[in-house]
Amino acid sequence: MGNFIKPLFALSPPRILLLGLDGAGKTSILYKLQINQTIQTIPTIGFNVEELDYNGTKLCMWDLGGQKQVRTLWKHYFSKSQALVFVVDSADSDRMEECKEELFSVINDPLLAKAKILIFANKQDLDEANKSREKLESFLGLKEIKQVWNLQLCSAVSGDGLKEGLDWLSKNL
Repeated sequence: MGNFIKPLFALSPPRILLLGLDGAGKTSILYKLQINQTIQTIPTIGFNVEELDYNGTKLCMWDLGGQKQVRTLWKHYFSKSQALVFVVDSADSDRMEECKEELFSVINDPLLAKAKILIFANKQDLDEANKSREKLESFLGLKEIKQVWNLQLCSAVSGDGLKEGLDWLSKNL
């Protein structure tokens, strides 16, 4: 009887939001992690939901579109989310302030007060990318974050840094 009832009470995988401005590389990171391939993506209108099995830990990743008009809908996905993966285009210095504003708008929501926060500084494979952790932390105001957080330099194209980021996240969930 116990084997029959046990699955009914199994824990669901942690719900993780994958957010960031449009063009930051959220969907590219998601599919690099899931199928270990770089795929050609189009702007996400709405969302993608994928379950990842990462080192024996299941993670339910919600990849939400990052266009300005879609960002107003992000708050509807905050409930029951244990973590936030916020993707920053580290090669787009012109939008760093907008990125910071969106990040703080999200993490200051009471529904995410206990969420673990992983910031992926994506596109490190590009020459124009900001490769300085200290500068990125400063530009984004990361020292002001009250939640547990980590900044991970990465590239969705090469996969560099993605494993390290998920290692940190799975350890802290």
